[in-house]
Amino acid sequence: MAKEWYVVHTYSGFENKVRLNIVEQFRTAGVEDQLGEIVIPTEQVVEVKGGKRRTSNRKFFPGYILIEMDCDEQSWYLVKNTPKVTGFLGGTTPSPLSEAEVQNVVKQMKGEAEKPAHKVEFEKGENIRVVDGPFVNFTGVIDEVHPDRGKVKVMVSIFGRTTPVELEMLQVEKV
Repeated sequence: MAKEWYVVHTYSGFENKVRLNIVEQFRTAGVEDQLGEIVIPTEQVVEVKGGKRRTSNRKFFPGYILIEMDCDEQSWYLVKNTPKVTGFLGGTTPSPLSEAEVQNVVKQMKGEAEKPAHKVEFEKGENIRVVDGPFVNFTGVIDEVHPDRGKVKVMVSIFGRTTPVELEMLQVEKV
C-alpha cells in the first residue's frame, strides 16, 4: 500500500507536540514503517516591529499538520487518539490530498508559491513617515504606488530638496 498525505486537525499551538506524539505512538505500536513524513506548514515572513526588520516562521495553516502514511484502521486509530488531535480532515473516512495539493503546500513553504498581493493601503498624494531603512523618521508624500512589487515611490525632503526615494511598503506608514 502506497503512503498518502492526510490533513490532521490539532489544537492550535500544539502542532510540534502532536508531531512528536504521533511518531512516538507509531514507534510504540511497532508500525513506524506505516508512517512517512509529518509536515507542519510554515513560511518565512518579514515584519517590521519597533523599527527593526525581523524574519520569522509563521504557520500558514495553524492547527493543521500534514501526515504521510498508510491509512488503515490501526494507523487511523493511532493518529486519532493522539493527545491534542481533534481528528482528520474529512471526518471518519479521511480523504487523502492530491499530489498537486501537497506540491502547492511544499512550494509555499519554500517560498516558491505566488505571494499574495500586498494589501494596498497607500495612494498617490498621501503623507507618510518612513519607519525602516536609511531614511527612518523622514516624512514624505507618496508619488507612485507599485503594488505588484510591494514598493512605493516617496518624495522626501533631503537638505531642503525634494528627492524621489523608492521604498518597500513595509518601510512606510501613514501619518
